[in-house]
Amino acid sequence: MAATTMISRTVMPKTKRRSAKSPYSYWFYAAPAVIYGLFFLLPTVASLYFSLTRWTLFDATFIGFDNFQQFFTDPALLQGFVNTGIYAIVTTGLKVVFGMLFGVLLASQIFARGYLRSVVFFPTIVSTIGVGITFSALMNPEKGLINSALAMIGIQGPHWLTDPHWALLSVALVDVWKGVGVATVIYMAGIVSIPNDYFEAAKIDGAGSFKTFTQIILPLARPAAVTVTILSVISGLRSFDLVWSMTSGGPGSASDVIASVIYKEYQAGFFGLSSAGNVVLSLAVTAIALPLSAFLNRKSKKDY
Repeated sequence: MAATTMISRTVMPKTKRRSAKSPYSYWFYAAPAVIYGLFFLLPTVASLYFSLTRWTLFDATFIGFDNFQQFFTDPALLQGFVNTGIYAIVTTGLKVVFGMLFGVLLASQIFARGYLRSVVFFPTIVSTIGVGITFSALMNPEKGLINSALAMIGIQGPHWLTDPHWALLSVALVDVWKGVGVATVIYMAGIVSIPNDYFEAAKIDGAGSFKTFTQIILPLARPAAVTVTILSVISGLRSFDLVWSMTSGGPGSASDVIASVIYKEYQAGFFGLSSAGNVVLSLAVTAIALPLSAFLNRKSKKDY
């Protein structure tokens, strides 16, 4: 014992001193730090600067907060904020619900489970622009496959992308079709991680499928639901590519979201104004996502 004590007293401090003096481990931070600085910090600082200027590719004039004042007086901005909120709520709600249902189904022992998992996840890996162009053709009111199929059963399909009442909802439904695969995978991971003892105990107590779902799966898969909710909200608030490829914000401004309003300003040559819009969008997403994440995670911890 005495010998062991002496070894621990003499050897361990030397080992700690060596590891503290060695710079080897800090080199692992170098590459991520460079990448983070080049592709995040530098563009962020540049965007903040150019949002305070009137600039072209060759010149920039500092004008202070004039771009922000002009951006908030844009009549299309209010419509963009409203549409973005509706889009985020619809897509988030449907992804949370359908992701949970598909997750429960595909985590169970059903026939052709592997194939069905591939089918649900496949839209996720397809190009968003490709999906937008494809569904623009499918939702054509006269020659589209969707309305043709509805006509075969006596239903007259709406003008999905040209009717102001349907355009935003149509794009949101396509977004759900494309993104529900990620939500399903997250839910499946949460369900599979639940100890099997809970299900065996429920089976012994005579609990049916519905009671098992409400009393075991829903509470214990809450962290997965929180993750899906936060990711879906952020994705909905930042939506652009699918909206632009399907409707370009039309008809009129019926499906304009904040990002498409910003892009239209950029197309018109108001580069400083569009930079200010990007700053506003980033702040808006942060102001919504961070409190929502803190609230949901805190509530989740209280439940446990």
